[in-house]
Amino acid sequence: MRIRAAAMAGTTTAALLLTAGTGVPAHADGQPVITKVVVNKGKNIVVGPTTATKFSAQVTATDPSGVIVADVQLWRGPSFDDRTGAISYDAPNCHADSSTTTTCTMNFQVMADTRDMTNALSNAKAGTWHIYASAFSKDRVQTTIDSWATVNVQRRSQLTANAAPEPVKKGKTLTVTGKLSRANWDTRKYAGYSGQRMKLQYRPKNSSTYTTLKTVTTSSTGELKTTVKATADGYYRYSFPGTTTTPAINAAGDYVDVT
Repeated sequence: MRIRAAAMAGTTTAALLLTAGTGVPAHADGQPVITKVVVNKGKNIVVGPTTATKFSAQVTATDPSGVIVADVQLWRGPSFDDRTGAISYDAPNCHADSSTTTTCTMNFQVMADTRDMTNALSNAKAGTWHIYASAFSKDRVQTTIDSWATVNVQRRSQLTANAAPEPVKKGKTLTVTGKLSRANWDTRKYAGYSGQRMKLQYRPKNSSTYTTLKTVTTSSTGELKTTVKATADGYYRYSFPGTTTTPAINAAGDYVDVT
């Protein structure tokens, strides 16, 4: 992570010290220390094709003089100074945990839209974003961390599975079809996700555990199709492990009666 500290009155800048073995900044010359940052409860940010996604971020900072405000921003690009995208937020809502420590919460909202709008996402913006954090002390010193951590901003996924015929004779062939789709932020619709390796899984009727039978790759339109031999009553589903741009998902199991 890149850490910068500067006196607000224009005095000499200084780097923060790091506590040995922890990676957590230690106080240096009264500079504020950011001790905790949480975005979207530690989960990836998943955005559908039409509905706005709301999430929050919390940042905690401490300083001997006290902390006035701390905030979090999301950015993407080669560096914070050369960022190619940013997600803005409502003004921080801060409360003092003690005389030296403050926690601030920011509320965010993003949605799919190709127009040049605040917090609008196009397909090209899916993937890894950096978390920037900053804090201002009461003695007017600022600490900024360009990339505290990263978070994936992902295109919401959908997955189906259908096993046929139903019922089926034991030992006969079952055909399991399905489709993997994800939000297309450019068109604001769902579209097939091609070339993705999926697991076909089976769960016996009286079991809670799925086992993988084989791996199947989605077609150019996200379609799935394969065959298996029917052995006993149970559920069939496809399972997608996810990518940086698209969250993991399991299809609902389709029950097959084997006679």
